[in-house]
Amino acid sequence: MKVTRILLTLLMCCLLLVGCNPRYERKVIDDINIATGMGIDKSGDQLKGSIMIPVFKADKSMENFLFTAKGTIMRDVAAQMQQKASQPIFSGSMDVALFEEVVAREGIVQVLDVFLRDPSVGARVHLAVVDGKAQEIFEGNYGDRGNAQYLKDLIEHNMEGGNLPLTNLHSFLFNFYQQGKDPYLPYLKQESPELVNITGIAIFKDEKVIDILHENKMFYFKLLVDKFSMGQVKVKEEHGEATVKSITSDTNMKLTKRKPYEITVQIKLKGLLTEHEGTRLEKNEVKDIEKELEKQINKTCLKLLEDFQKQKVDPIGVGHFVKTKTRNFNFEKWQTDYQDVTFKVSTNVRILEVGVVE
Repeated sequence: MKVTRILLTLLMCCLLLVGCNPRYERKVIDDINIATGMGIDKSGDQLKGSIMIPVFKADKSMENFLFTAKGTIMRDVAAQMQQKASQPIFSGSMDVALFEEVVAREGIVQVLDVFLRDPSVGARVHLAVVDGKAQEIFEGNYGDRGNAQYLKDLIEHNMEGGNLPLTNLHSFLFNFYQQGKDPYLPYLKQESPELVNITGIAIFKDEKVIDILHENKMFYFKLLVDKFSMGQVKVKEEHGEATVKSITSDTNMKLTKRKPYEITVQIKLKGLLTEHEGTRLEKNEVKDIEKELEKQINKTCLKLLEDFQKQKVDPIGVGHFVKTKTRNFNFEKWQTDYQDVTFKVSTNVRILEVGVVE
């Protein structure tokens, strides 16, 4: 009994000692600068970093304050920002990290290194490439919820209901380190001091941007990389122009031939007709729209696959797929085999509802 009491006493002492350790002290919100956004631009031969800090005012409105600094490596930039701050900059609430396109074309993993080593940074931080300067986007005024919240909501809204595929820090790193697949990120542009637009998708080869897919290709790219994706697309057929909103989609690859490889991409899409020229649909017009959209998807997705093949980039994950179907798969040999792959795309479209136009 006495031994048990001694052990319990020692255990309590250990817990008290851990509680007194500065490493476990709680951060008081009034004593730190909470970084909600990070931007990296190029300035001459140096990097220019921007950290966005929300400032809460007495009337419950919010302003955005920026710390900026320059340096040849990101560690210097981060250190200079801390030197300018009267309170520590804490990155545990980071929502977005933006990279000027020039920086992204030179490679962002080294730039991200300091940022990634902070254990308080969550894996759901949204990364994006910027047409223009990241600092200029941070200096905009996008409402009373703060610029970081606006940018976060902009990206998430377009992933959930628009033509942007799912992506964040976790998925970017997963695709970067996975053999047989390359990463991609949203491509943003500031349209005005009050508005930012997602104008495309930045395609990476390893850690460097090598191509930008523009808005007219985003829907088709999302079909190839996401399952059960939302989004919308315009269809032109002999009766006029219509808009179809995808409510579910399912994309699968099949290895139909080897030596050389032949891969068939099968796409199933269920959608709603949300817009149509004219007030009433003719009897067989819905079927015509379905068939025309199938042709449109087949043609555009095949062109995307062949363009990626020519650029020796694989954001769809064809190499990873073939690896799962091949014993003793050799990625070095695959670099050559990938150039000889024949792609086929087969699409089945079903329009479930036609709304008020019926």
